[in-house]
Amino acid sequence: ESSPHLPAPKDVMVYSYNFRSSLRWSPVEVDRGLVLYTVHFKTGAFNQWDEMNCTSITRTECSFPWSLKERRWTVVLRVRAELGQVTSDWVETDPFVAERNTTIGPPKVNSVIVSSDSLLISVTPPFGSEAGDSLQYHVSYWENATSTTKKETKTSNTLFKIGNLKELTLYCFRIQVELMTHSDLQLLGLQSVPECYRTTIS
Repeated sequence: ESSPHLPAPKDVMVYSYNFRSSLRWSPVEVDRGLVLYTVHFKTGAFNQWDEMNCTSITRTECSFPWSLKERRWTVVLRVRAELGQVTSDWVETDPFVAERNTTIGPPKVNSVIVSSDSLLISVTPPFGSEAGDSLQYHVSYWENATSTTKKETKTSNTLFKIGNLKELTLYCFRIQVELMTHSDLQLLGLQSVPECYRTTIS
């Protein structure tokens, strides 16, 4: 009896957040039996498929191994479904370059010290930086009463001050990271959730 053709995985996508990347896909539905999946990768430098520590796995996600941590590499992945001896066609991804295609999350706000005319803000970057990286923090802030007029400031320090504020006034701010890499790529991250603080009286 001829074995039925196994459908290939769908929705095959690389998800990458703060340079942590994985391949995900939708499960292949069959009437009976357990569908397994195998993932391969190749880099732009070597046109040869390699195993990716995800061979005959049951889950529908495969994290990038440490060997693929180079952000500038071009990586192509492929996945197929397996049921017993039957395999589906391979599904390939578009070329992925972490330095271009990752999503950068917002920085973490560690502390805010409030005075009568300023907010002193301490942040932690969303990922560990590499040689040649330059991080800039884009800070937008506004008086809560007049939230239409926002002011912007940029800094590369993880401790910075928003100054010239009115006393006893509620101010809100949000921050996003801009990464400049040594190959002159600019990647703008997601904005943080607004945080609001009332200045004190002098």
